[in-house]
Amino acid sequence: MTANQTLMTIAMVLGLVIPALADQNDARLNPLFESLRASEAATEAALIERQIWVIWEEVADPEVGELMTRGALAMRRGDNDVALETLDQVVDQAPDYAEGWNRRATLHYMMDNLDASLADIEATLALEPRHFGALSGRGLVYIRKRDFRSALIAFEEALAVSPHMRGPQAHVEALRQILGIRDI
Repeated sequence: MTANQTLMTIAMVLGLVIPALADQNDARLNPLFESLRASEAATEAALIERQIWVIWEEVADPEVGELMTRGALAMRRGDNDVALETLDQVVDQAPDYAEGWNRRATLHYMMDNLDASLADIEATLALEPRHFGALSGRGLVYIRKRDFRSALIAFEEALAVSPHMRGPQAHVEALRQILGIRDI
């Protein structure tokens, strides 16, 4: 038995709740976000974004990690009911784990549960305001809801965090045309 498993067993026997590591608070993130904003090339930014995603996906609780994996696999095979049940367990067991909320927000978007997706995006952003994936996802939800002004704001917020994201850049250009907004 590993030290982590022993600690979890003791916590369960004592009735303690050990939350998942709130990886959005990881000390490695601040310098990565500074580098991301300062990056001059899209390829450099993409590498930094990937490092950030790796940290966001880390979780201290092995049970929550297993649930995240099961949820991701269910999403890939299109088994949305199992994915939703699994991701519900993630956010119940680890409410301070931003990526659990974000993953469930993505699933809700895929299932066309737009208001539920927005609620989970807000929970994600309350824990990690720099979550460029959630900010971009919020823009996609607003596009689907045909709220183009809110979509534009969301994509601009995503670009303020990660300026080289191609999807949000393209959406900003298209939305500005739709809304009749010109660059000054």
